[in-house]
Amino acid sequence: MVARERDFTVPTVQLLTPEGQLRPSAEAEPYLHLVEALDDATLEQFYRDMVTSRRLDVAGANLQRQGQLALWVPSHGQEAAQVGSARASRPQDHLFPSYREHIVGIIRGLDPVAILSLLRGATLGGWDPAQNGNFHLYTLVLASQTLHATGYAMGIQFDGASGTGDPETDAAVLVYYGDGSTSQGDASEALVFAASYRTPQVFFVQNNQWAISVPVSRQSPSPLALRGTGFGMPSVQIDGNDVLASYAVTRQSLEEARAGEGPSFIEAVTYRMGAHTTADDPTKYRTQDEVDLWTTRDPITRYRTWLEGRGASAAFFDEVDAEAQDFAADVRRRALELPSPTRETIFEHVYHEPHPLMAEQYAWLDRFERSLDGSDA
Repeated sequence: MVARERDFTVPTVQLLTPEGQLRPSAEAEPYLHLVEALDDATLEQFYRDMVTSRRLDVAGANLQRQGQLALWVPSHGQEAAQVGSARASRPQDHLFPSYREHIVGIIRGLDPVAILSLLRGATLGGWDPAQNGNFHLYTLVLASQTLHATGYAMGIQFDGASGTGDPETDAAVLVYYGDGSTSQGDASEALVFAASYRTPQVFFVQNNQWAISVPVSRQSPSPLALRGTGFGMPSVQIDGNDVLASYAVTRQSLEEARAGEGPSFIEAVTYRMGAHTTADDPTKYRTQDEVDLWTTRDPITRYRTWLEGRGASAAFFDEVDAEAQDFAADVRRRALELPSPTRETIFEHVYHEPHPLMAEQYAWLDRFERSLDGSDA
């Protein structure tokens, strides 16, 4: 039997080259007007966000290595995908993250100490989305948030809160997940319901090339962007290290979702420069040559080069660096001041009302801990 040749390729939307030149690919031309409409302050804000994200990443990793966090989830290398997509959303939109979208939460108004508190084990359950720009809880169970997001998008649709023709009030849902999560059944089920109900929703996959130690090439023989196409929704692959492409494509996709045109799918091709989490050692499964290659595609470096070419001053970059350093220092200081949870915390809110099983378990734990120090004698 002769194997059939298959052309599993898709074009990539890119506006900024790795060298920092604004040279839109043919696929990017339809989105160029969205970037041309941005003012200087907004373009500079993209850079502030990305630098802030990286400084927070360093601070979080250091805190974990110093024993102040149980875990840290790096985002180094994925700043452009996250910042561009987050800035493309409107205040009324609802964003469902996985567990790596730190800067997305910050952009929506989340205090980053809430993230550190969760990863420190000082809280059981994150934050109230209504108080944080409709930024929902981190989800450590892979792809679960795709179902949560789709259900919420269905609710928006049933409530008539999208497709009315008023862009100031129509809402949409943006859900983030990674290449590894696309292999989960939940992700496929979410795509089924989104396509069937034509939900006002955008699926945003950050393909950072590795699902912990499993490369994306082993998970999927074809580009992940084709997943959305297979479920009957518009799908686009973007250069995930190009913040302008991330912004423009997500902006248009969200506008179409709010207008009642149904869901869409974005694959942002990027790279996880650090470990999957601080519990991981990426040197065990990937080569330094690969890391060096992606270093040349750094999203912050290319964007800074472009801003410099537009006339951004050295004083601006110095100011951003200083602000990001102060931001990270403040987050670190407040993280170190977080109180440790009491023993009672793990038994609270398991049930809506007091429950005898929780009382029994608490009593057992109390007896056990007393037995360790002899206080039950």
